[in-house]
Amino acid sequence: MCGIAGIVARDPGVRVNEDRLARMRDALRHRGPDGSGLRVDGPVGLAHTRLAIVDVARGEQPMSNEAGDVWIAFNGEIYNHADLRPRLEASGHRYRTRCDTETIVHLYEERGDQVVDALQGMFAFAIWDGPRQRLLLARDRLGIKPLYYSVEDGELRFASEIKALLAAGAGRGRFNEAVLPEFLATRFVSGDETFFRGVRKLMPGHVLTWSPGDPGTPRRYWQLPDPVPAREAVWSAGDLRERLEAAVASHLMSDVPLGVFLSGGIDSSALAALAARATPSPLQTFAVGFAEAEANELPYARLVAEHIGATHREVTLTPRAFFETLPHAVWHEDEPMAFSSSVPLFALARLAREHVKVVLTGEGADELFLGYNRYRVTQWNARLGQPYWSAMPGPARRVLRDAVRALPAPLARVATRTFVGLDPGIRGLYHENFAVCPLALQQRLLRCDLLAASDPYATQAAYFDGASGSLLDRLTRAELQSYLLELLMKQDQMSMASSIESRVPFLDDRLVAHVASMPGDRKLPGWKTKVLLRAAVRDLLPAPILTRRKLGFPVPFGDWLRGPFGSVVDEFVLGPRTLARAYFDRTALTQLVAEHRTGRASRADALWLLVNLEIWQRIFMDGEAPGDVMHGLAARRTTATHAADLTQCAFSG
Repeated sequence: MCGIAGIVARDPGVRVNEDRLARMRDALRHRGPDGSGLRVDGPVGLAHTRLAIVDVARGEQPMSNEAGDVWIAFNGEIYNHADLRPRLEASGHRYRTRCDTETIVHLYEERGDQVVDALQGMFAFAIWDGPRQRLLLARDRLGIKPLYYSVEDGELRFASEIKALLAAGAGRGRFNEAVLPEFLATRFVSGDETFFRGVRKLMPGHVLTWSPGDPGTPRRYWQLPDPVPAREAVWSAGDLRERLEAAVASHLMSDVPLGVFLSGGIDSSALAALAARATPSPLQTFAVGFAEAEANELPYARLVAEHIGATHREVTLTPRAFFETLPHAVWHEDEPMAFSSSVPLFALARLAREHVKVVLTGEGADELFLGYNRYRVTQWNARLGQPYWSAMPGPARRVLRDAVRALPAPLARVATRTFVGLDPGIRGLYHENFAVCPLALQQRLLRCDLLAASDPYATQAAYFDGASGSLLDRLTRAELQSYLLELLMKQDQMSMASSIESRVPFLDDRLVAHVASMPGDRKLPGWKTKVLLRAAVRDLLPAPILTRRKLGFPVPFGDWLRGPFGSVVDEFVLGPRTLARAYFDRTALTQLVAEHRTGRASRADALWLLVNLEIWQRIFMDGEAPGDVMHGLAARRTTATHAADLTQCAFSG
C-alpha cells in the first residue's frame, strides 16, 4: 500500500516543477512512511510514498523497466503477480525485485493498455511511456484503491488523495455546491464528481490516457457480469466455501505481520476463521466498541477470537475521544464523511498499527450477498405494493397516505415506509424511502437554487436502469458501483491514516464474478439474509454469530447530541459561521435540531451530515487546522463522566 501522485504537462516543452511534485508526495507521507521517490522527465513527474509489504528491502518507486524508458507509480497489491512472472521472464524480461510492481511494468510492455485485464487484485497506478510520450492511469475493477485527478492550466494532475492535488496548487480548493442534494440524500457523491470543483475520481474499472494528442477521456475496461438464470447454473455452499478459502489465501500474501479487523458480524468473523486456518501462528484480531451496551459489539468479537484461538486486542472509544478525533478523520477522508463508523475505524487502525501492517476486512459481503435490511424491505414493498397500486386509484392512495402520516408518531414512522406510504418505482421504494434527507425535507432545508440544480438520485438510478435481471439483481449491481465505493474509500483512508494496508477478500476478482452471477433470489430467498454465505461457513463459527441480528458498526451519535455533546450541534449546525454560508434555511435547521432533541424524530443521520459538512468547510475551505476545529467547544463540554480517552485491552484466545 502506498501513495501515488504526478503531473503531466500538455506542452512537451514544459518541465515539471520538482518542488510542486515534492509537495504532492509529502501530503501523502502517512500512506507510505517506509520510503519515497520522485521522477521528473521533462513534462512528466511521478511521485511515490511506500508502505513496504512485499520485498521490503527493495521495491522503491517510481520503478522502471530494464531500459529505463517506461516508469510506474503504483498503489495496491497484485495477488497473481507470481503466476504472471514466469511467462514474462520466458519472454526475456529481467526482474530486479520480487515486487508485484515490476510485473505490471513488464506486462504493460507486452500488452499496453490491456495490462489491466490480466491483473487480479487492488490497484491504482500511473505508467509513463517515454517512447510514446503517453500516460496511462488505471484503477481496479471495484475501486478498492482511490485515484483522483484534475485538468487545469494545461496539465493533468493525479493523486491517491485530494489533498495532494491541492498541494500542487494554491493549497485550497473550491466547493462544488452542486453535490449538496445528493450528499444530503445518499450521504455521498456516487459519480465521478467530488466536493471540490474540477477534481474527479477515476471510476472503478476505468483507465485514462493522456498525451499531447489525447484529451484524457476515461474508458471503462470492466463491468460486472450479468446474473445467470438459475436453471443454467448451480451454486452450492461447498463451492462457495472453496472460493472463499482461495480468496483469503491469496490475500494473506505479505512479508510483514498481518491481522483482521473483527466486528463480531458474520463477514469479518468468517474471514478471521478462514485466515486462522491458513496461518501457522495465532492470528491477530482487532476490534473497537463503545461503553453504551446497545452500540457495543465487543463481546461478539471476543467470542469469535476465542473460538478461533486468535490473539485479540480491542479499544473502547469514549464520546470525548470520538469528537476530538472527528476533525482529523475528516482531514484524512478529504470530503465530508458519509458514515460515523469512520471515526471508530480510525481509532481501530491506530491500535492495529502498533502490531501489524496489513489487515483483512469484510467490506463487500453485504452488497454481494444482499445483507442489508433495505434490500428485503424494498423487495417486500414491491411485491405487496404492486396489487395495491394497481387496484387503488391515485386520489384514493393519496387519502390513505395522508391518513398514515396522521397516525401517532411511532406507528407513522413505520407505516409511511411501507407501500401504503410510498410511490411505486425505484425512486419511491428505494431512493426516497432510505434517503437521509428525502426531497421533502431538502425543500425545507436547502437553498432553492441548489436543490433545483441537480437530481440527487440520477447517478444511482442510472446504475439501476443500466442493470439487468430482477429487482434484487439490479439493486445489488447499482450498490456495488455506488454505495460500496464510498465504503471502500472510508476503509482505505481511515486505515492509511495510520499507515495500515487494508485488504478485502470478499472483493477478490474471481469471487465477485462468481457471486455477481447468482440471481438475487438465491442470495435472498425469503426474509433471512446471506443464506448461502451462512451455510458456507456454518462449521467455522459459534452459533450466536451465525444467528445474531446485523448491527452495522453502530455509533450512538444521536444520543450523544441529546446529552453532553449538544454543543457540537450548536456550533456546527446552528452556529454563526455555519449560518453565514447561507446554504440552509435557519428556521428549518432549528426545527430539525428541536425534533431530534425532543425525540419527536430521529435526525441523527441528518445532523451527522450537517456537522461533517461544516467541519470539512472549516478545514478545506477556511484553512483551519484539524486540531483547532473542536478547540472552542472545550469549555462547553461536560466531560466529567468521560474522563477516559481510549481504553485498550488484549487477550489470547
